[in-house]
Parts: sequence; C-alpha cells; structure tokens
Amino acid sequence: MNSRLLAILAAIGAGTIYGINHTVAKGLMPVYIQPFGFILLRVTGAAILFWLISPLGPKEKIATSDWPRLLGCAVLGMCINMLFFFKGLNLTTPINSSVITTITPIIVLVLAAILIKEKITLLKTVGIITGLAGALGLILFSSSEVRNASNIPLGNFLVLINATSYGLYLILVKPLTSKYHPVTLMKWLFTMAIIINLPFTLKEFTQVEWSSLPTEAIFGMSFVVVGTTFLTYLLNVYALRQLSASTISAFVYLQPLIAIIYAVSTGADSLNMLKIVAALLVFAGVYMVTRKPKPKPAA
Repeated sequence: MNSRLLAILAAIGAGTIYGINHTVAKGLMPVYIQPFGFILLRVTGAAILFWLISPLGPKEKIATSDWPRLLGCAVLGMCINMLFFFKGLNLTTPINSSVITTITPIIVLVLAAILIKEKITLLKTVGIITGLAGALGLILFSSSEVRNASNIPLGNFLVLINATSYGLYLILVKPLTSKYHPVTLMKWLFTMAIIINLPFTLKEFTQVEWSSLPTEAIFGMSFVVVGTTFLTYLLNVYALRQLSASTISAFVYLQPLIAIIYAVSTGADSLNMLKIVAALLVFAGVYMVTRKPKPKPAA
C-alpha cells in the first residue's frame, strides 16, 4: 500500500472519530465534566500516551529555531482550538457543531492566501461566500435554546472560532511534519498544551467527582482522550507528511455525515430544514474551494 493512500486512510479515520465525538463529548457535558476541565483531561491523557510510545520512534532533538513555531502550534491546535470547541459544543447541538466545523477548508484557503499568497480564483471566492453563508445561517437563525443546548448561537460562534484556529494550526504545523516524526511533535505539543491550558482548566477539572463516575462516562471520556485526541492528532500529523494542509482540511466534511448519522440514530439531535440548508451551503462552498481546476489543453 503506497504512502499517499495510507495518508488518505489516516485522514478518513480521523474525520470519522471526530464525527462520533460531537455526540459522545456532548453527552458528557456538563453532567459529568465541564468543558474546560475536559480539555485538561484530554491534553494530559494524550501527552502521557505520546510519551509512553515515544521510545518506539526515533530520538530527535527539536531545533532551537523551531520552538516558536511549535509553541504557536500548541496554542492554536491544542489550546484555543480545543477550549473554544468544547465550550461551543456544550452550548450548541452535535449537528450544528459538526456542520460549522466543515468550514475549516475555506478558512485554510483564506489564511493560505494571506500568509503564503496562494491565489484565490473566482470559483473559490464564490465557495468562500457560500460556505460562510451556511455557517452564519446556523449562528444567526438557530433557535436560541433546546434541550441540553443552552445558547446555540453563541455555541455556534465559538465552534467557528475553533475552526479558524484549527485551520491556522494546519498551516503552521505543516513544515514541521517534514522535519520530525509525528510522535516527536505530538509529545512536545501536548506537553506544552498542559502548561498553557492549566490556568484556564484546573478549576473545572478539580470539580469532577471522579470516584462516582458511572461506567458509561468513563468509557466516553476514554474515547475522547484515546480516540478524539491521541489517535486523531497522530493520524492527522501523519497524513500531513504526504498531503497538503488544504487537502487534510477537506476531509473535515466527513464529520457532519458521521455526526448526523450517529446523533440522529442515538437520539442526541434531530434534523430540521435550517440544518439541512446550512449543511448543503457549507458542502457546496467546500466543494468549490477544494475543486482542482482542469488543466488547460496544450496548444
């Protein structure tokens, strides 16, 4: 099996896990653990797992010149990204959060145009506007409150910030993936994330009644730590070694498909016309942004 195919399978695996996570994590908050407390559990658990498997990888030293970029990646990918997503997910619904997350490829394109001067075509411009219309529709016109979702517009907006942060993280971490082994990167990124997240997350983390957690809550938390954090970040950084940041970000639109199927089948959420129209707009926007132009025929 060639390396590009393995990278694609890794990206698909990460997208599938993320899709399920919208419902699993939502079901744990705020009954068993608050959003910020959950983040400290995620980054600490992932850091421990990456350090445990690090002897299996090569011994690498991070170059002094790469530490600022590494710090930026930790702030964007393991702090702002996670904190805003879980806080937003706590306030909105699994389907809403998964649809808004799919705007990441559009954000990556815009950021790439600003940071590395990537050209934006007319089709991509239309795609950006269409995708943003879908995301803004969910933010502005969703019901303000439903069962287990106390402030849907605010939650949707926080998830949009999460998607922006994650898009910038993909661009920033890409050069590092060609220099270092995935485990080397992840063990340092998550270690830094523990320190950065600690002041914001420790209070909610200590409020968890660990000794009285039911079995289903423990399994759910384990899935989020091992699956949504450890495996997805490992799979994505592996995929980035073969695929571009914009290609990786395009796999994010697997999330709502998985999330909708899982959320509806478990009764955690339901579909309505606003969600369907918003999803179609976002999907159309993502398609236009990620579509490769046909090569011009030779004269």
